[in-house]
Amino acid sequence: MSEEFLGTKLTMNLGARSYDIILRRGSLENLYQFANLGRRVAVVTDSGVPPIYAQMVADQCKDAVVITVPQGEASKSFKTLESVLNQMLAFGMGRGDLVIAVGGGVVGDLAGFAASIYMRGIDFINCPTTTLSMIDSSIGGKTAIDLGDTKNIVGAFWQPKLVVVDPSTLSTLPRRHFINGLAEAVKAGLLADPELFGIFENGDVDAEVDTIIYRSLKFKKNIVEQDETEQGMRKALNFGHTIGHGIEAVKGIKGRRTNGLYHGECVALGMLPMIESKALQKRTRAVYRRLGLPLRTGYDKEKVLAEMLHDKKAQSGQITVIKVPGLGCWQAKTIPVEGLRTLLGMED
Repeated sequence: MSEEFLGTKLTMNLGARSYDIILRRGSLENLYQFANLGRRVAVVTDSGVPPIYAQMVADQCKDAVVITVPQGEASKSFKTLESVLNQMLAFGMGRGDLVIAVGGGVVGDLAGFAASIYMRGIDFINCPTTTLSMIDSSIGGKTAIDLGDTKNIVGAFWQPKLVVVDPSTLSTLPRRHFINGLAEAVKAGLLADPELFGIFENGDVDAEVDTIIYRSLKFKKNIVEQDETEQGMRKALNFGHTIGHGIEAVKGIKGRRTNGLYHGECVALGMLPMIESKALQKRTRAVYRRLGLPLRTGYDKEKVLAEMLHDKKAQSGQITVIKVPGLGCWQAKTIPVEGLRTLLGMED
């Protein structure tokens, strides 16, 4: 780990909704130094997260309950949301109390959304424990649950009061999950950070993971500060997601489906057709091979297209997609939804 990251702090500058992002190894066990834990706290985690992490947070609180939901995308549902809210209510939580998410993107999305609607909104802290959530979903305030196979269609913009990123928690993460999350960092590199992309091409990814997280967070922070509610520039973060979410709906690991692809893997596949430079596409494929990300999968393109047509970004027969003409630059292009056929290689 680089000495640069001992005690690194970024600040999301959003006026009254501003908050700090702490990136430091060991910060989870010292959460009390950064947050007011002298109130009722609901620590939300899932069954795939080592229980020691949620308990580490709960032990620092004056009065805490640990709420554990089942692991996986299926927990981003009304049923699980209702269960979390009922447990918060039974714990006697009021408007001055706090929800802390300890886990990956599913936990952060679910806990953040629960905080946004409980008593019309209470404080929320995000403590990501996966590469995917550390790099991407833990900041920016997007919280949501799924509706059937449609991802993140019911939600709210609800900024956390604090984000604490402790890379030491990655030591317990399965290798495939570790690599899955790096896809979002590859995305950041392709969009705006050639130096970050260079780490994936030539660097030691494991040794430089703190740098990867830092550069990814800095990139997303800058985007969110300029466009908090995705009216313009923030749409860049959807690079790879239009096709990726379609693939995930058809081939994603969720519910009873235990074989398939994880979110980052789907986004990785979704990025490739959106890279307009053949040379850069070749370099990106080489990065995928180096990391162990999928280069292709036998998905049903008609089914993927059908899911893409339900994308929440599709309006009046049009959809905005993000394309990368060259390393470090991107363009938003609005196309007819039927143009998605071309992107999937389904031309008549």
